[in-house]
Amino acid sequence: MLRKLEAVSEKYDELTRLLSDPGVAANHQQYQKYSRERSDIEDVVNHYRAYKDLEKQISEANELTNDKQSDPELRAMAEAELKELSPKVAQLEQELRLMLVPKDPRDDRNVFLEIRAGAGGDEAGLFAAELFRMYSRYTEKKRWKLTLLDMSTTGVGGAKEVIAQIQGKGVFSRLKYESGVHRVQRVPATESAGRIHTSTVTVAVLPEVDDVEVNIEQKDLRIDTYCSSGPGGQCVNTTYSAVRITHIPTNEVVAVQDERSQLKNREKAMKILKSRLLEKERARQDAETAQDRKSQVGSGERSEKIRTYNFPQSRVTDHRIGLSLYRLDAVMDGDLDEFIDGLTSATNAERLKNL
Repeated sequence: MLRKLEAVSEKYDELTRLLSDPGVAANHQQYQKYSRERSDIEDVVNHYRAYKDLEKQISEANELTNDKQSDPELRAMAEAELKELSPKVAQLEQELRLMLVPKDPRDDRNVFLEIRAGAGGDEAGLFAAELFRMYSRYTEKKRWKLTLLDMSTTGVGGAKEVIAQIQGKGVFSRLKYESGVHRVQRVPATESAGRIHTSTVTVAVLPEVDDVEVNIEQKDLRIDTYCSSGPGGQCVNTTYSAVRITHIPTNEVVAVQDERSQLKNREKAMKILKSRLLEKERARQDAETAQDRKSQVGSGERSEKIRTYNFPQSRVTDHRIGLSLYRLDAVMDGDLDEFIDGLTSATNAERLKNL
């Protein structure tokens, strides 16, 4: 472990040197890359250097306690210091072990949140709209910024599809566990016999990608413009500001209409397209190496669930960690941290075991 930490410390010093190089400073993309790399390991390096300082203090205190010719009062002070420092070293060591768990380099990125109604007809659409509100409330609590990019509604107040951008510190690190199929069990308002129905909604959380990560040929794109629909003022239905981009090789389609500017809508649509294509490539690579895909959405069938929202019992269950909370109203109001913290801890424990 110490050899790994020393290597990380040396890398931090090298990145610091590179960031002070005028040649690197003149290259914006390279400077940004090195800055992000250094920021990612800064906390580990600070902990490691604090650990080394404590080890040095313990070594000096041990020398005093073992020196029978030293002043008795100094030996007593050194013994007291050892009692105080030993637990601190043990705690720092455990923290460092967890920090050595490989960090997802995408954790600090902004995300595109995509919510789609799955099995269950109108009831699935209604729950899709409620999940979007849940994530909106969670975003408010975290003081992140949410921008609705596109929304297809149903006639009964639900949503067929919602696409939003969420920006803030550590957004992907928290929301990446939300990708998957969410199942709802409740009596629909239209159900006269009082029977409980089961419906599903798929959620995908895609980290934003850098331009250098995905190269898309212009000839592979079909770009259509059309009048936006929905709120937005007088210009909405009279200008061709909405943009639909189709990636011909994969038939991936992205539509954005939140801005009045066609150029801005096109930029956002391209970002979403790049995020989707990169996620598809990652899924393909993971499938080839038979790795578990926690972020795989699946087809939206009722059996492919990560979480169940049972309204009659006011219960929410996350099936990945077996955690059930009997406060559905609070969860639907954006109180998701207990689930996310539990999933983070379980993931880190598994990675630490593998490490």
